[in-house]
Amino acid sequence: MFEMKGILVFDPINVTKKHNAQSTWKKVAIVKFDCDTYSYYSWFLQKRFNLFLNKPLRGTHLTFINDIVDDDIYLQAKEMFDGKEVTVRYDPTMIRSNKKGHWWLRAESLDCQNIRTAMGLGDPYFGYHITVGLATHLQLEHSKYITDQCIKFNL
Repeated sequence: MFEMKGILVFDPINVTKKHNAQSTWKKVAIVKFDCDTYSYYSWFLQKRFNLFLNKPLRGTHLTFINDIVDDDIYLQAKEMFDGKEVTVRYDPTMIRSNKKGHWWLRAESLDCQNIRTAMGLGDPYFGYHITVGLATHLQLEHSKYITDQCIKFNL
């Protein structure tokens, strides 16, 4: 497991249409990292599989709140934790993907889990992960093929 430190950012800037559409009822908080970790692992996928990925819109980050949360509880957590440094661990051998072309690294953070628990939230729906990138429509079939082969050969 590798470890890196990041800064908690509550209410990050809306960068997608989906985020804008859901911002009235969904609360978001991320761990923002001052590095290009996503680029490093994306480069490996490019060299090994000739797969080119779009970079994550927020750079290297871990979304730890993406839920419906009571406004008062969210504001209290934001006042206490926004801008604080936390530790995230990730396994560089656990690069995963799905059929929609998303690629990510599995991650974990006791700090983030403790904050979610204090807020009365359970585990995140998608689990903790650091996004590596997204296959474009031109690379999507290639991405699916790579995913299928990795599953088939237990890679």
